[in-house]
Amino acid sequence: MSGGELAGKVAIVTGAAGGIGRATARLLAARGAALLVADMQDGVQATAELIRADGGRAEVFQGDCATEEAAQAMVTQALAAFGRLDVLHANAGVSGPALPSLTSDAAEFAEILRINLIGTWLAVRAALPHMGAGASIICTASVAGLRAGAGAIPYSASKAAVISMVQTTASALAGSGIRINAVAPGLIETPMTAPIYADARARGREGKIGQLNPLRRGGEPEEIANVVAFLASDAASYVNGQVIVADGGLSASLPFAPRPPGGQEAGKTPNK
Repeated sequence: MSGGELAGKVAIVTGAAGGIGRATARLLAARGAALLVADMQDGVQATAELIRADGGRAEVFQGDCATEEAAQAMVTQALAAFGRLDVLHANAGVSGPALPSLTSDAAEFAEILRINLIGTWLAVRAALPHMGAGASIICTASVAGLRAGAGAIPYSASKAAVISMVQTTASALAGSGIRINAVAPGLIETPMTAPIYADARARGREGKIGQLNPLRRGGEPEEIANVVAFLASDAASYVNGQVIVADGGLSASLPFAPRPPGGQEAGKTPNK
Protein backbone atom coordinates (compact mmCIF):
# COMPACT_ATOMS: atom_id res chain seq x y z
CA MET A 1 0.00 0.00 0.00
CA SER A 2 2.30 2.75 -1.21
CA GLY A 3 -0.42 5.31 -1.99
CA GLY A 4 -2.84 7.11 0.29
CA GLU A 5 -2.85 10.20 2.45
CA LEU A 6 -0.63 8.52 5.08
CA ALA A 7 1.90 7.10 2.61
CA GLY A 8 5.41 7.08 4.04
CA LYS A 9 4.22 7.53 7.62
CA VAL A 10 4.63 5.13 10.53
CA ALA A 11 1.97 4.58 13.17
CA ILE A 12 1.68 2.74 16.47
CA VAL A 13 -1.74 1.56 17.61
CA THR A 14 -2.12 0.14 21.12
CA GLY A 15 -5.05 -2.04 22.12
CA ALA A 16 -4.98 -3.38 18.57
CA ALA A 17 -6.15 -6.95 19.20
CA GLY A 18 -9.73 -6.08 18.27
CA GLY A 19 -12.46 -3.49 18.29
CA ILE A 20 -11.50 0.14 17.73
CA GLY A 21 -7.76 -0.60 17.79
CA ARG A 22 -7.95 -3.23 15.06
CA ALA A 23 -10.28 -1.13 12.91
CA THR A 24 -7.99 1.89 13.24
CA ALA A 25 -4.83 -0.07 12.47
CA ARG A 26 -6.38 -1.55 9.33
CA LEU A 27 -7.64 1.83 8.13
CA LEU A 28 -4.32 3.60 8.74
CA ALA A 29 -2.59 0.83 6.83
CA ALA A 30 -5.12 1.09 4.00
CA ARG A 31 -4.27 4.78 3.77
CA GLY A 32 -0.59 4.03 3.37
CA ALA A 33 0.96 3.96 6.85
CA ALA A 34 3.26 1.24 8.14
CA LEU A 35 1.94 -0.11 11.44
CA LEU A 36 3.23 -1.42 14.71
CA VAL A 37 0.23 -3.00 16.42
CA ALA A 38 0.47 -3.57 20.17
CA ASP A 39 -1.61 -5.46 22.71
CA MET A 40 -1.39 -8.05 25.46
CA GLN A 41 -3.93 -10.28 23.74
CA ASP A 42 -3.08 -12.87 21.10
CA GLY A 43 -5.58 -11.25 18.74
CA VAL A 44 -2.97 -8.64 17.89
CA GLN A 45 -1.25 -11.25 15.72
CA ALA A 46 -4.45 -11.63 13.70
CA THR A 47 -4.65 -7.85 13.28
CA ALA A 48 -1.18 -7.81 11.74
CA GLU A 49 -2.07 -10.73 9.48
CA LEU A 50 -5.17 -8.89 8.23
CA ILE A 51 -3.07 -5.83 7.40
CA ARG A 52 -0.49 -7.91 5.57
CA ALA A 53 -3.20 -9.80 3.67
CA ASP A 54 -4.46 -6.43 2.43
CA GLY A 55 -0.97 -5.55 1.20
CA GLY A 56 0.09 -3.41 4.15
CA ARG A 57 3.12 -3.48 6.43
CA ALA A 58 2.71 -4.46 10.06
CA GLU A 59 4.89 -5.44 13.00
CA VAL A 60 3.59 -6.85 16.29
CA PHE A 61 4.45 -5.89 19.83
CA GLN A 62 2.83 -8.13 22.42
CA GLY A 63 3.03 -6.98 26.02
CA ASP A 64 1.57 -4.78 28.75
CA CYS A 65 1.91 -1.30 27.29
CA ALA A 66 0.96 0.23 30.64
CA THR A 67 4.50 -0.29 31.94
CA GLU A 68 7.46 1.99 31.27
CA GLU A 69 9.60 -0.87 30.00
CA ALA A 70 7.01 -2.08 27.51
CA ALA A 71 6.16 1.41 26.28
CA GLN A 72 9.81 2.11 25.55
CA ALA A 73 10.32 -1.30 23.94
CA MET A 74 7.27 -0.78 21.73
CA VAL A 75 8.59 2.52 20.39
CA THR A 76 12.09 1.09 19.95
CA GLN A 77 10.68 -1.78 17.89
CA ALA A 78 8.72 0.58 15.66
CA LEU A 79 11.83 2.68 15.02
CA ALA A 80 13.95 -0.39 14.31
CA ALA A 81 11.39 -1.75 11.87
CA PHE A 82 10.42 1.44 10.05
CA GLY A 83 12.95 4.14 10.95
CA ARG A 84 10.54 6.86 12.09
CA LEU A 85 7.34 7.56 14.03
CA ASP A 86 4.57 9.90 12.86
CA VAL A 87 1.34 8.72 14.48
CA LEU A 88 0.44 7.24 17.85
CA HIS A 89 -3.05 6.01 18.63
CA ALA A 90 -2.97 5.34 22.38
CA ASN A 91 -6.08 3.21 22.50
CA ALA A 92 -5.47 0.39 25.01
CA GLY A 93 -7.96 0.32 27.87
CA VAL A 94 -10.25 -1.69 30.10
CA SER A 95 -13.78 -1.02 31.30
CA GLY A 96 -13.84 -2.42 34.83
CA PRO A 97 -17.25 -2.80 36.53
CA ALA A 98 -20.26 -2.63 34.23
CA LEU A 99 -22.35 -0.28 36.37
CA PRO A 100 -21.70 2.74 38.61
CA SER A 101 -21.05 1.50 42.14
CA LEU A 102 -19.64 2.89 45.34
CA THR A 103 -17.92 -0.40 46.17
CA SER A 104 -14.76 -0.21 44.01
CA ASP A 105 -11.77 -0.68 46.28
CA ALA A 106 -8.43 1.09 45.94
CA ALA A 107 -6.76 -1.78 44.08
CA GLU A 108 -9.50 -2.04 41.46
CA PHE A 109 -9.61 1.73 40.98
CA ALA A 110 -5.83 1.96 40.73
CA GLU A 111 -5.60 -0.82 38.13
CA ILE A 112 -8.11 0.88 35.85
CA LEU A 113 -6.24 4.16 36.18
CA ARG A 114 -2.95 2.36 35.52
CA ILE A 115 -4.12 0.93 32.23
CA ASN A 116 -6.42 3.66 30.92
CA LEU A 117 -4.58 6.76 32.07
CA ILE A 118 -1.00 5.98 33.05
CA GLY A 119 -0.62 3.50 30.18
CA THR A 120 -1.78 6.18 27.76
CA TRP A 121 0.66 8.69 29.24
CA LEU A 122 3.57 6.22 29.10
CA ALA A 123 2.92 5.58 25.40
CA VAL A 124 2.80 9.32 24.72
CA ARG A 125 5.96 9.99 26.72
CA ALA A 126 7.87 7.19 25.00
CA ALA A 127 6.81 8.32 21.54
CA LEU A 128 7.35 12.08 21.84
CA PRO A 129 11.18 12.19 21.64
CA HIS A 130 10.97 10.46 18.25
CA MET A 131 8.22 12.59 16.73
CA GLY A 132 8.63 15.88 14.89
CA ALA A 133 6.54 18.68 13.45
CA GLY A 134 3.48 17.30 11.71
CA ALA A 135 3.23 14.23 13.94
CA SER A 136 -0.10 13.36 15.52
CA ILE A 137 -1.11 11.65 18.76
CA ILE A 138 -4.66 10.45 19.28
CA CYS A 139 -5.83 9.13 22.65
CA THR A 140 -9.02 7.12 23.10
CA ALA A 141 -11.22 8.74 25.73
CA SER A 142 -14.98 8.17 26.09
CA VAL A 143 -18.26 10.00 26.50
CA ALA A 144 -18.07 8.54 30.00
CA GLY A 145 -15.28 11.04 30.61
CA LEU A 146 -17.58 13.93 29.73
CA ARG A 147 -20.76 13.22 31.69
CA ALA A 148 -22.16 10.69 34.13
CA GLY A 149 -24.32 7.81 33.00
CA ALA A 150 -22.06 6.16 30.44
CA GLY A 151 -19.79 4.05 32.64
CA ALA A 152 -18.72 3.03 36.11
CA ILE A 153 -16.92 5.47 38.40
CA PRO A 154 -13.30 4.28 37.94
CA TYR A 155 -13.66 3.99 34.15
CA SER A 156 -15.35 7.38 33.83
CA ALA A 157 -12.75 9.04 36.04
CA SER A 158 -9.92 7.51 34.00
CA LYS A 159 -11.37 8.77 30.72
CA ALA A 160 -11.99 12.26 32.10
CA ALA A 161 -8.34 12.27 33.10
CA VAL A 162 -7.30 11.24 29.58
CA ILE A 163 -9.15 14.26 28.20
CA SER A 164 -7.43 16.57 30.67
CA MET A 165 -4.06 14.99 29.88
CA VAL A 166 -4.58 15.63 26.17
CA GLN A 167 -5.45 19.28 26.77
CA THR A 168 -2.53 19.97 29.09
CA THR A 169 -0.08 18.04 26.91
CA ALA A 170 -1.12 20.09 23.89
CA SER A 171 -0.16 23.21 25.82
CA ALA A 172 3.14 21.67 26.92
CA LEU A 173 3.95 20.88 23.27
CA ALA A 174 3.48 24.50 22.17
CA GLY A 175 5.78 25.33 19.29
CA SER A 176 6.73 21.72 18.54
CA GLY A 177 4.31 21.23 15.66
CA ILE A 178 3.14 17.96 17.25
CA ARG A 179 -0.60 17.67 17.67
CA ILE A 180 -2.45 15.68 20.33
CA ASN A 181 -6.20 15.09 20.42
CA ALA A 182 -8.69 12.67 21.90
CA VAL A 183 -11.62 10.79 20.41
CA ALA A 184 -14.56 10.08 22.73
CA PRO A 185 -16.67 7.18 21.47
CA GLY A 186 -20.16 6.46 22.64
CA LEU A 187 -21.56 2.92 22.66
CA ILE A 188 -19.52 0.96 20.11
CA GLU A 189 -19.72 -2.80 19.52
CA THR A 190 -16.29 -4.06 20.58
CA PRO A 191 -14.96 -6.92 22.72
CA MET A 192 -15.22 -4.53 25.70
CA THR A 193 -18.95 -3.95 25.17
CA ALA A 194 -19.71 -7.50 23.98
CA PRO A 195 -21.58 -8.43 27.21
CA ILE A 196 -23.98 -5.49 26.72
CA TYR A 197 -24.74 -6.50 23.15
CA ALA A 198 -25.00 -10.20 24.02
CA ASP A 199 -27.45 -9.51 26.86
CA ALA A 200 -29.62 -7.30 24.65
CA ARG A 201 -29.73 -9.92 21.92
CA ALA A 202 -30.49 -12.72 24.36
CA ARG A 203 -33.45 -10.73 25.68
CA GLY A 204 -34.70 -9.81 22.22
CA ARG A 205 -33.90 -6.15 22.79
CA GLU A 206 -31.22 -5.63 20.16
CA GLY A 207 -33.34 -2.89 18.60
CA LYS A 208 -33.07 -0.91 21.84
CA ILE A 209 -29.28 -0.63 21.63
CA GLY A 210 -28.37 3.04 21.31
CA GLN A 211 -32.00 4.13 21.64
CA LEU A 212 -31.09 7.22 23.69
CA ASN A 213 -29.01 8.89 20.98
CA PRO A 214 -30.60 10.71 18.02
CA LEU A 215 -29.28 8.16 15.53
CA ARG A 216 -31.03 5.44 17.59
CA ARG A 217 -28.26 2.87 17.18
CA GLY A 218 -24.91 1.79 18.51
CA GLY A 219 -21.73 2.53 16.62
CA GLU A 220 -19.20 0.39 14.77
CA PRO A 221 -15.43 0.37 15.35
CA GLU A 222 -14.86 1.52 11.79
CA GLU A 223 -16.80 4.72 12.51
CA ILE A 224 -14.34 5.61 15.27
CA ALA A 225 -11.41 4.56 13.09
CA ASN A 226 -12.49 7.17 10.54
CA VAL A 227 -12.26 9.89 13.18
CA VAL A 228 -8.82 8.68 14.28
CA ALA A 229 -7.59 8.55 10.68
CA PHE A 230 -8.75 12.12 10.13
CA LEU A 231 -6.91 13.31 13.24
CA ALA A 232 -3.81 11.41 12.13
CA SER A 233 -3.79 13.06 8.73
CA ASP A 234 -2.68 16.48 7.51
CA ALA A 235 -6.35 17.24 6.89
CA ALA A 236 -6.53 17.87 10.66
CA SER A 237 -3.39 20.02 10.71
CA TYR A 238 -5.09 22.79 12.74
CA VAL A 239 -6.95 20.50 15.16
CA ASN A 240 -5.07 20.32 18.45
CA GLY A 241 -5.90 19.77 22.11
CA GLN A 242 -9.46 18.76 21.30
CA VAL A 243 -11.80 15.92 22.20
CA ILE A 244 -13.84 14.78 19.20
CA VAL A 245 -17.05 13.09 20.29
CA ALA A 246 -18.48 10.28 18.16
CA ASP A 247 -21.58 9.06 20.00
CA GLY A 248 -24.51 9.36 17.61
CA GLY A 249 -25.48 12.65 19.24
CA LEU A 250 -25.98 11.25 22.75
CA SER A 251 -24.00 13.97 24.53
CA ALA A 252 -25.53 16.78 22.47
CA SER A 253 -28.79 16.87 24.39
CA LEU A 254 -30.25 16.65 27.86
CA PRO A 255 -32.25 13.52 28.77
CA PHE A 256 -35.78 13.54 27.37
CA ALA A 257 -38.62 11.13 26.57
CA PRO A 258 -38.51 10.52 22.81
CA ARG A 259 -41.74 11.15 20.95
CA PRO A 260 -42.91 9.45 17.78
CA PRO A 261 -41.87 11.18 14.55
CA GLY A 262 -44.40 13.75 13.37
CA GLY A 263 -44.83 16.08 16.31
CA GLN A 264 -45.92 16.46 19.90
CA GLU A 265 -48.35 14.27 21.72
CA ALA A 266 -51.99 15.32 21.69
CA GLY A 267 -52.88 17.71 24.47
CA LYS A 268 -49.25 18.53 25.23
CA THR A 269 -47.61 21.90 24.80
CA PRO A 270 -43.99 22.14 23.76
CA ASN A 271 -41.36 23.08 26.36
CA LYS A 272 -40.39 26.74 26.36
